[in-house]
Amino acid sequence: MAMSYKARRRWSLVVLLIGIPAYIIAVIFTLSLFDRPSFLVELLIYVGFGVLWAFPMKAVFKGVGQADPDAPPSEND
Repeated sequence: MAMSYKARRRWSLVVLLIGIPAYIIAVIFTLSLFDRPSFLVELLIYVGFGVLWAFPMKAVFKGVGQADPDAPPSEND
């Protein structure tokens, strides 16, 4: 079932304010478990984790910056 526009807007706000900072903390904690890896390995880990969060959140953020498609047309249109 697809989420409504309002639900996507609310969830995107929750993800940006709570989810992303928690994800950053989790990634930093995960990297702290290892000894200092080489620069390339560390770069690949950061890039991988940086892209990894976007795939499941794509549905939440899709179309959020656009006008509400379910809203009644305004008189100015």
